[in-house]
Amino acid sequence: MIETPVNLTRNILLGMLLGFIIGASFYYLEFIPKSVEEFFAIYLFSLGGSIFINLLKMLIIPLVFFSLVSGISSLTSMKSLGNITLKTIGLYLSTTAVAVSLSLIVGSIFQPGAGYSSEVAPPEKLPEGQGIYETVLGIFPSNIIEAMAQNQMLAVVFFSILFGIALNKTNHLTNNFSSAFERLNIVFMQLVIIVISYAPIGVFCLIGKFVISDGLDIFQEAFKYVILLIIVLLIHVFFTYSILLKMFTKLNVITFYKKMKEVAIFAFSTSSSAATIPVTLKTVQNDLGVNKNVSSFVIPVGATINMDGTAIMQGMATVFIAQMSGIDLTLIQYVQVVILAVVTSIGTAAVPSAGTITLVIILQQFGLPLEAIGIILAVDRILDMIRTSVNVTGDAAVACIVANSENLLDKSTFNK
Repeated sequence: MIETPVNLTRNILLGMLLGFIIGASFYYLEFIPKSVEEFFAIYLFSLGGSIFINLLKMLIIPLVFFSLVSGISSLTSMKSLGNITLKTIGLYLSTTAVAVSLSLIVGSIFQPGAGYSSEVAPPEKLPEGQGIYETVLGIFPSNIIEAMAQNQMLAVVFFSILFGIALNKTNHLTNNFSSAFERLNIVFMQLVIIVISYAPIGVFCLIGKFVISDGLDIFQEAFKYVILLIIVLLIHVFFTYSILLKMFTKLNVITFYKKMKEVAIFAFSTSSSAATIPVTLKTVQNDLGVNKNVSSFVIPVGATINMDGTAIMQGMATVFIAQMSGIDLTLIQYVQVVILAVVTSIGTAAVPSAGTITLVIILQQFGLPLEAIGIILAVDRILDMIRTSVNVTGDAAVACIVANSENLLDKSTFNK
């Protein structure tokens, strides 16, 4: 078993707190020279944070590839892979539907956009997304090297599955070549440990970069929308996932959340499910006891299609913008929002603020004013960090449920 650095979670929390304090000091204390503030912002926070994110991203593709190939090549039955795939996608889409429905219900009851008035200019350029056609086509890459270079996760997962199946069927002809991928997977897991040992410094830089540029004044704009969105995110992460875990696995949910706090902090600081994949994989396999045959498929796919936090934002933002525009959405339109949020979540990139792209699609569908996105973007940075933590927690919960259903969950490791 590869050992995690001692007191890592405590040190990450200290790094986050220190980043908040120092970043806020530069933002609010006027006597600090501007040149000193710029030096810290660029050469400490921005540079340090970018280096840490790059190190995490560097590991994503090889880690996913070797983990998935080694897992599939060791399967004794391909039927198991089909079961894992169906259960994973079904659970992800179901939890996304629950997430957006929850936000629509809360938004329609408490009406965050009622009586709201704000003259916010539209963003200079609205983001452009890809349709369902392009998303499905992208799963089947014409150039796998290019797909890997561009971090096209679904394409990488598809190729890895094919490669793993081929290796499984030819293992007896290649002198047990699959064992080489098993050993490479262990090496890359060790690389993850090496990188996350510097996580306290990375988180310090990332949080400091955010606070030194934006301060802590996010609640001044659209206060009710922000508060309601955070409440729904917390309800979903602590109640929806707890119910699912209890219903399908009988696991101790408190143990689950304790072991997930390190991953949640990573996700919060990076705002990217993809960048958090190495840490999520390590935690799900080593701490939660999920077999790599399950985790190596469920986690990368989840980083691409499991966008519960984003779906909650889209539902609440749609209600908020409709109410502030004086437009009453019908029950049928609410159902359409749920369907759109679920379908478009599949094509949402696992990068910061990618949910804005799919929000444009939903607003256009119902004729809601696109310029109102300026209000959402004004308060979206910190909310995006929280949403990402919700997404990766959902990835781990689904991994536990699927692994348990396939008898591939080591409960002694989970309870340790």
